[in-house]
Amino acid sequence: MARPSVSEVLPLPDLHAPPAGGGPLAGFLNLGGDPVPVVDLARLLGLRSGDVSGDDPYRHILLDAKGTTGFLVDRVEDLVTVEASAVRPVSAERTLNGCVTAEIARGDGLVHVLSLSHLLTEEERARLSALAGAAAERLAALPAA
Repeated sequence: MARPSVSEVLPLPDLHAPPAGGGPLAGFLNLGGDPVPVVDLARLLGLRSGDVSGDDPYRHILLDAKGTTGFLVDRVEDLVTVEASAVRPVSAERTLNGCVTAEIARGDGLVHVLSLSHLLTEEERARLSALAGAAAERLAALPAA
């Protein structure tokens, strides 16, 4: 991910997983009283099916720049600075919804740079927003602790 697309890297807290969720939705993060949908990035990209059980201390949530969506990742190892000469742009037409913005030559391979703002389609964002709205209504209906 490009640094400007991420507002925070958070340790994995307990997520509220509503029964109407499913698919790549891992649950909701309660962020200052606002439910933020958290999408399991590996499930979204078809790299894993089903839930991952257990507490993995290396799993993190990447909060997008707007703070409206979190992406569950298996591991955040480091923030690195890359020389401009090692970055090769990728045409938006070559990837689904333009989600890969560049490739970085690193070691013997290539690392894809993902755009958090382009990982979800407009329809997916609308559905997550509706689910987040319903979760906010449920929270508002409960008395404050």
